[in-house]
Amino acid sequence: TINKSSLHMNTKLYTGNGNANHAITGVGFAPDFVWSKRRDGTNAHVLVDRVRGATKVLYSSLTNAQATQTDSLSSFTSDGFQLGIDGKVNGNNQKIVGWTWNAGSSTVTNNDGNIASQVRANQTNGVSIVTWTGTGSAQTVGHGLGAKPKFIIAKNISNTGMWPVYHSSYGATKYTYLNNMIEAKSYQHFWNNTEPTTSVFTVGN
Repeated sequence: TINKSSLHMNTKLYTGNGNANHAITGVGFAPDFVWSKRRDGTNAHVLVDRVRGATKVLYSSLTNAQATQTDSLSSFTSDGFQLGIDGKVNGNNQKIVGWTWNAGSSTVTNNDGNIASQVRANQTNGVSIVTWTGTGSAQTVGHGLGAKPKFIIAKNISNTGMWPVYHSSYGATKYTYLNNMIEAKSYQHFWNNTEPTTSVFTVGN
């Protein structure tokens, strides 16, 4: 049970000003994951997290690899985040939303899986951010939640590619894509036909 949800997830509506060092405050916690989207235009969704680091952006509506954008979300603060001049997150007079999540207080190396992962986890709200280096073969990856995850979004940040999604409602033998509206399809190689556990999830080849 979460007694005060605003300490774990919050939505900030703001108007961009096109200026560097535009501070967005009032989140209510130090956010670890910020997902931004212009509300009055067709700009791409912008995703930034503390594990990969501020200025490292992914676009959930696109297949692009990770990019470094120093003029996008430039830093995380104790009560929000700081923006540069990038029009996707801070266009002048543009209406923008920032969805923010609290993913815990520190990033640690997790060795629960076959390969080490970098994990920032909040076991109270069930959110974790995980990075790992693939090997080309099936592996288990620690997630730090202490409970079986019900929803996993993955992205190869080194190369262009889709966003595979696991959801408990259709299981580890199927997948869908975050960036493509398709029904869940049978394919064992994303999640290696293996359900997540309380400590790891499995990725295939």
